Amino acid sequence: MHQFPIRVYYEDTDMGGVVYYANYLRFIERARSDWVRNLGNDQNAMRDAGLIWVVQRVEADYRVPARFDDELLIETEVLKVSPARLIMGQRVMRGETEIFQAKVTVACVTAQGKPQRLPAEIRALL
Repeated sequence: MHQFPIRVYYEDTDMGGVVYYANYLRFIERARSDWVRNLGNDQNAMRDAGLIWVVQRVEADYRVPARFDDELLIETEVLKVSPARLIMGQRVMRGETEIFQAKVTVACVTAQGKPQRLPAEIRALL
């Protein structure tokens, strides 16, 4: 399981001081990017080779609000790897409290948007 710490800044909140709902997607995207980098997958090299990751589906549940200046931890784990897709579970935690959770499906596509099988070297990293 990959863990990625983040702090809630004023810009992340709405008028009530609560994290704006769409910002959780930004938080989990940052965590996935960090996870991929830590695996050794160079996304720039992958793009130069004509492949990119795209999010195909997100299922999200908002549990309790996070607020300005909270310290959060985003946890990312692989749930399923198929020839063409990767499904990950992600949770945003404040201490022992689950704030948000999502199931994210990503796929590889060519620069022209054509679906592509996950490269063998990437499947091997997972």
